[in-house]
Amino acid sequence: MSNGFDNNMMPDEIVRRGKRRTKAVGLEFEIFLLHIAGWIPSHSIRRFFYRLAGIKIGAGSTLHMGARFYNPANISIGKDTIIGEGVVLDGRGPLHIGDHVDFATEVMVYNSQHDIESPTFSAKTEPVVIKDYVFVGPRAIILPGVTIERGAIIAAGAVVTKNVEAYTVVGGVPAKEIGERKLKELNYRLGRAAWFR
Repeated sequence: MSNGFDNNMMPDEIVRRGKRRTKAVGLEFEIFLLHIAGWIPSHSIRRFFYRLAGIKIGAGSTLHMGARFYNPANISIGKDTIIGEGVVLDGRGPLHIGDHVDFATEVMVYNSQHDIESPTFSAKTEPVVIKDYVFVGPRAIILPGVTIERGAIIAAGAVVTKNVEAYTVVGGVPAKEIGERKLKELNYRLGRAAWFR
């Protein structure tokens, strides 16, 4: 059974790999603890643990139960934003979610994926930006490198592979423009989240 270390490695390389592995295991344990905290039926307590882990969460924003994270320190969420149950937020690269954004249940946002053309199948990471007043429908998936402009609507089940223009409605796999949001002067507040979700 291999321990992951080559017998011919120099001591400094062994130390570097050991530190890298220890850091990775520590992050995995932190993510595991956040997963457990995600099932506490209190928005305030969940926000406390999420902020403690490095997620930037604006005033009045909340994440419903069951959220999953990858590297929470790179995730920022603006004010008055509601993140639905069972979401996946990938922080392996920068993830910025703006103000007054509404995520429905089980939305997944990824900013890291394998490069299928790489001979080592290595990961490539690109930031994701979701601007103010965006609505993302249930079980939509947003992939690395995407920017969703102000007021855009992502339909349920859509797979977003490229940028979405302001006030555009997209749907399908891959997501394509299917309409336009008529209201352009957006200034609503999402309000209070349900207590035990």
